[in-house]
Order: sequence, then structure tokens, then C-alpha cells
Amino acid sequence: MCRFLAYLGEPILLEDLVCKPRHSLVRQSLRAVEAKTVTNGDGFGVGWYGERASPGVYHEVMPAWSDRNLLALCANVRSRLFFAHVRAATGGGISRQNCHPFQFGPYMFIHNGQIGGFSQVRRTMETLLPDALYEHRLGGTDSELLFLLIVARIQGGMPVPEAATSVLRETATLMKSRSVDGPLRFAAALADGEQVWAFRWASDDAPPTLYLKPQRGGWAVASEPLGDDAEAWSPIAPQQVVHLHAGMQQASALG
Repeated sequence: MCRFLAYLGEPILLEDLVCKPRHSLVRQSLRAVEAKTVTNGDGFGVGWYGERASPGVYHEVMPAWSDRNLLALCANVRSRLFFAHVRAATGGGISRQNCHPFQFGPYMFIHNGQIGGFSQVRRTMETLLPDALYEHRLGGTDSELLFLLIVARIQGGMPVPEAATSVLRETATLMKSRSVDGPLRFAAALADGEQVWAFRWASDDAPPTLYLKPQRGGWAVASEPLGDDAEAWSPIAPQQVVHLHAGMQQASALG
């Protein structure tokens, strides 16, 4: 299982959350505490919004703990909204195309979790993608496919929470129809350049961990608390989506 973080607030250097904390995401890439997979060394990525509507992204297949370019980038890029992700591959192979964050237009997405029995439902799920989004599918992960299916529904006029809920419910129904025993687990964050939605959902009773912490002028979301202040990080309740915008946060149930 992967580890990730998302930040929305006053502009800060990426290193303030990605690298500097005692239990930073770089540290979690080598030794996660709350994940089944302790080491998340199958690549990493960071994405940030700057002066353009679409985010910049940087992906690498090296482990995050050994990449000096990541440290240099994070020490020099300042952003009001950024994502970072370290990967423990559960499918799709190790390549830059399979590293998070995924991006399409103004949207950016990170995910920790899996579609149980993905090989049994993948072909059917891919047929649901509009041609323009199918052509944008660069890798082979279930995460990227979920993201593009959600984007398709957003483009069709659905609000983000409803778009994610409909994709998750349809995927779970498809898995059940194919007699898939494994669960669908979904801890994720999606941004549009101004807002962030953080999701914690599963088809069983074991959704991946996800925490929320107030920051100066904003919020941080992470798979695990990042430092010595674990008590300041509040777990997001199962089957919930948290909407972060304009310095505020609002939680609601996923249908």
C-alpha cells in the first residue's frame, strides 16, 4: 500500500511537509508505520499548482529516500496546493507512467488502495472511458483508471463527491458480478487547482488510513501523521469525504 500527502493553504516550500518532518513522506517511503507494506520504494511523485491552471508534476521510479533531485526540487518549489506520493506497487509494473500524482487538465489525483481482482474487471472498466480520456491513459494501474472514470463524470456535470461515489459503487457492483473476493479500498485526494477533496472509503471494514491536520492558513492530509504531533492529526472517518477550500473544511458521508 502507498503513502501520500496533500496540502492546501498559504504558500509553503514543498520540503516543509515532504522532507523535513520527523516522519516525513520521504521517511515513510523507507519505513511506514501504519501500512501493511513497510517500504514504499517503487517510485514517487510530486505535483503542485503554480501560475498556470494545470499542475506541474515530477515522477521518478527511484525510491524517494535516495533521490537527491527530489530534495532539491522540494527545497526550491513553493506552492499553495501540492500533492506527494510514494508507491508500493500492487500492479501495473514499476514505471514513471504508473507513478502518482495523475493529472488531466486542471485535475490532479493520488490514491492508496486497490481494486480487488483488477484483472477480472479491468477490460470492462476501460470500455467505460470516453475516447479522449482513454487516449490519456498512460499507465496500467487501477488508480489511474479510477481517476479518469471520475473525471469523465465530472465533465458530465457531476459534483466531485457524487462522481467518486458513482465510480466506486459501480466498480464494487462489477466486482461482485465477477465473484471477486478481494475488497475495493480507496483513500485518495483529488484537486482542481483551488479545492481538494480527500476520500476514505472501502467495500469492507478496513479502509486505508487517512488523517487531517490544520495548518497555517490551510490543511494537510496524510496517510500517516508526519511528526511528533500525532495528537494534532485527526483520522478521517470511514466512508467520508472531506472538502478543503478557502481555509475551511467540511466532511460528509459518501453515498
